[in-house]
Amino acid sequence: MPAITVDDVLTLPRLPALDPVATRFRQVHRLTTATRGYEGEGFPVRRGFAGVPLSELDPFIHFDHIGEIDLAPGEPMGTPWHPHRGFETVTYMIDGIVNHRDSNGGGGRITGGDTQWMTAGAGILHIEAPPESLVMSGGVFHGAQLWVNLPRAKKLTPPRYQDIRGTQAALLTTPDGGALIRVIAGDIAGYAGPGSTHTPIALAHITVEPGAQVELPWHPGYNALVYALAGAGTVGASPVHEGQLAVLGEGDGLRFTASSTQDSRTPRLELYVMGGRPIREPVARYGPFVMNTQAELTQAFEDYQAGRLGVIPDRK
Repeated sequence: MPAITVDDVLTLPRLPALDPVATRFRQVHRLTTATRGYEGEGFPVRRGFAGVPLSELDPFIHFDHIGEIDLAPGEPMGTPWHPHRGFETVTYMIDGIVNHRDSNGGGGRITGGDTQWMTAGAGILHIEAPPESLVMSGGVFHGAQLWVNLPRAKKLTPPRYQDIRGTQAALLTTPDGGALIRVIAGDIAGYAGPGSTHTPIALAHITVEPGAQVELPWHPGYNALVYALAGAGTVGASPVHEGQLAVLGEGDGLRFTASSTQDSRTPRLELYVMGGRPIREPVARYGPFVMNTQAELTQAFEDYQAGRLGVIPDRK
């Protein structure tokens, strides 16, 4: 699993040691297994939030785990041009390559460890697709896409695109060097990720060596969701494995432990950790639009059909 790594984690800043008495470590409130489906032109995904009430996900809306799959020549595929309004998409690429273009002029190519952060806001059209070279050669493809809700006051904010290189992530480790923590957005233990957010959140990809433990300080006002991208271990006191989501209860600390024996295909526990301040507003969602009311959804469809969400740019 390439993502972003370092030759020697012991050269990185280290998390503070948490007081085991004073810290309220969160325990798993709900544990679910992702369902399988297809997205875009037919690429397989795991629906990481399936079966979880929106009230427990807030401020997040949707999460797809893409891969890890090894595609044959001709198999890599993406999405056609499609609209969004009212939220943000955060695409994190662990392995493989994806190109992005949108009607606001945003675009770029992301590969191992990079993030494409698109604020749809008032409305945008975009497309995500592998480059022709990857379609011709095939290859490994692994990533995740998270949808972050926008509060009512920012639903119609101007669209924005952030091209975040993996090397921009804040990197740190545990006191004993048993894990690599990549902070993508928000603040963890005083280390800030590069993602600029409208909604207060924290995102991190954490690699835990077999038998190692991570104790992570966590904002008590944020929710906490932990998805296992690969490997096996425990979150709180609950066993988890690849494809499972742990929804945690209240507290100001998170604790993860990797099983001492891992599958040879996935030698470490890989976690995608998400949390944010709940918005606590009504959610009206249909397909590519996330608004507050049914009337706003109707308006979004009308605006899209009238071309007010953007125009597909020329291929120049």
